[in-house]
Amino acid sequence: MLAVDVNHVAKSFADKVAVDNLSFSVAQGEMFGLIGPNGAGKTTTIRMMMDILKPDSGEVTILGEKLNEATKNRLGYLPEERGLYKKLKVIDSIAYLASLKGVDRHSATEKANELLNQTGMLASKNKKIEELSRGMGQIIQFIVTIIHDPQLLILDEPFAGLDPVNTELLKGMLADLRNQGKAVILSTHQMNQVEELCDRILMINNGQNVLYGDLSEIKARYRGNSVLLDFKGELGEVPGVTGKRTHKGYTELMLDSKTTPQQVLAHLISRGMVINRFEVATPSLNEIFLKEVGKKS
Repeated sequence: MLAVDVNHVAKSFADKVAVDNLSFSVAQGEMFGLIGPNGAGKTTTIRMMMDILKPDSGEVTILGEKLNEATKNRLGYLPEERGLYKKLKVIDSIAYLASLKGVDRHSATEKANELLNQTGMLASKNKKIEELSRGMGQIIQFIVTIIHDPQLLILDEPFAGLDPVNTELLKGMLADLRNQGKAVILSTHQMNQVEELCDRILMINNGQNVLYGDLSEIKARYRGNSVLLDFKGELGEVPGVTGKRTHKGYTELMLDSKTTPQQVLAHLISRGMVINRFEVATPSLNEIFLKEVGKKS
């Protein structure tokens, strides 16, 4: 059973098409990146998945069924616009919001203490939400998102406002949740986090699918015909190399269309060169993103 199955959904507001015939699926036990520039249709797509907005056409299936109240209790949603009760104590806020998802008070308090301890926030359990820093508030919001043990997590900009320590903490917790078989959807502008965490991605622009699939396969598809080389000695002429760029700590060799990286490596080894690094150049997800969005905008 798929965690999410979106089939040919479309949504317009007045004369503006926000989502245009979009289809994708997310498997259980998968970290899935939903990426695109501002105004691409990411948040509208998420709101249709959450049944906050109804699609004009197409359909959305969550955990094998149309979204209903029971299914909603198996979801964890972290919206980009955060919302906690500022005057409530941390522990009371978590317990109350957990109760709305069907968790009894005793279990909610017990689980809240466990998660507060795991995130280093236990000492703040009796503080009011308004007394917390933005980053601490973000961690509490994440705890609220997962306290009812959802099978599907949908996180909109989960790393916004977090310092590097809490970013690493959150990434570790997300990896644990995925390893427990939960599906995690990350919608974020931080391409480096998507690249590090996600198995597959969907890149949308102007409401349409631009790139969709396995992240490693997408990166391989965009791989240029060049290699990164760190070596000792004189490089000299290398058959099939059409150009060289010197970077800090390594040299990039551009190859002609007939020459493979393996042929270059074999040639260098045959000349007895000491090679410390030899790597086929693969563009970052950010570079792919800029290239695709620039092409379509």
